[in-house]
Order: sequence, then C-alpha cells, then structure tokens
Amino acid sequence: MTLHAEAVSFSYGRHEVLRELDCELAEGRITAIVGANASGKSTLLRAMARLIEPQSGRVLLDGTAITKLATREVARRVGFLPQSPIAPEGLTVGDLVARGRYPHQRLGRAQSSHDRERIEWALESTDTAALRDRPLDQLSGGQRQRVWIAMVLAQDTGVLLLDEPTTYLDLAHQLEVLDLLAELNERDGRTVALVLHDLNQACRYAHVLVAMLDGKIYAAGPPREIVDATLVRDVLHLRAEVIADPISGSPLCIPLQRAARASVTLPPADPATSSS
Repeated sequence: MTLHAEAVSFSYGRHEVLRELDCELAEGRITAIVGANASGKSTLLRAMARLIEPQSGRVLLDGTAITKLATREVARRVGFLPQSPIAPEGLTVGDLVARGRYPHQRLGRAQSSHDRERIEWALESTDTAALRDRPLDQLSGGQRQRVWIAMVLAQDTGVLLLDEPTTYLDLAHQLEVLDLLAELNERDGRTVALVLHDLNQACRYAHVLVAMLDGKIYAAGPPREIVDATLVRDVLHLRAEVIADPISGSPLCIPLQRAARASVTLPPADPATSSS
C-alpha cells in the first residue's frame, strides 16, 4: 500500500505551512518525521490522512487521489492518531477501542468474532486490557495515550500514521510502543509513519528519516546516511556531536550546549539559603 504527498502546499490563512512538498512513504517500512516546532510535521501527516485538503498538489493512496475516496474506504486502509485526540465524555476504554472497528462494520451489524479478536489483541498489545471498563476521564495521561494507540491498532490498517504517539508516556512505555510498531512492521509489513520529537529514538527505530524545515523536506533517507551535526544544527537549531549508538549503531545525538553548561563552575551556595 503506497501513500504519496505530491507537490503539496497548505496554508493557515496567510501562513504557508507546507510548500510544494513531495513525500512518499516507503512501503512496508517505518518513516520517522522530525523537525523543530512549526516546521509542518503534523500538517503533513494530517494531509496524508485526508483530514485537511491541500490548496495545491495532491495525496495519492495506491495511485488514487485520496480526496476522491470515500471516508470509510480511507479509514479501512489508513489509521491516524492525532496529537491531542478528544473522546466523547463518559466513554470507557473498551468503548473507545471498539470504535477502531467501525470502518470494517456494516451499519447496524453487531461485532463479529474477528472484531472482538482484534479489539482484544489491541488492548493486550498496549497493556490496557485491565482498564477496559474504566472511563477515559479517570485515566492518567499516559494510560489515555496507550488506549488511543490501542484504538488505532484495532482499526487494523495497512498504513499507520501517528503524530507524537509517545507523548505523555514514561520512557519504558515509550519504548514499548515503539517496539510494538517495529514488530507490526516486521511481522505484517505495515507501513508506519510517525512524528517524533526525540531524534535518537527516530534514528533507532526508523528505516527512513524525513527531516523538515520551514514546510519543506530538508533531507530524507536512512538515518545513518543523512543524520550529522549539520542536519541537527539546521533542522533542530542545536549544536551537537553525532556519534554511533553503541547498542544499535544508529546515529546518536549528543547536545553540546548541555555539556558546555555542565563544565561551568558555579559560585558556592549562600549559607543563609542552603539547608543543613
């Protein structure tokens, strides 16, 4: 299944966010999209999910303009998790995850055994099965994020688009989610695209890295081929040294600002304000 943004431009009022941008997701691979705030990352993902329509250019799903496809048809093939999803008040975890099956169900039909199996798998995969009867508004931010990911997984699509899926998660759960996405990609050949703020995680998990700057693609390719100190400086506005990760061999960004600050000798604490 292929998804391709072709010469896409999009503006919010007079503010141009995407500028004749071309981005084709590598089929059956994991693509991580990185960049500074307001670089256009989330807007690109929303255009590819057909949530917004470009002012010019087009998004192609398997060669067909995505705007010409029915909403339900797109939802059967492309799953999308926005940055700050909102659910109706009073919804339980089980109710929300079950909504991931709606595109596959006929109107008025009850859940099939396959629907129930996919829902259960999504809950178990995200460690949220024990929460199924809990209202969403009683969960922590990290728990809610895992439940939303479960809903997208229950949708069972060939393409997954996730905008900052590790938001609100502690480090252990961040890695669990990224490991799960890597497993889905490797086992089922699902195409995955995700926006990440952590460049090191993006380099470790992605086959392809897309670095955005001012609404355009600054560089795209395997992380080991494109990530260096110049890219980090230009795209993330950060002075850094880039070395090989001793575990994965992927690029590892070491910020120099922090290292420089740590070398500064601070004056001794005022005895009047220090604790005994």
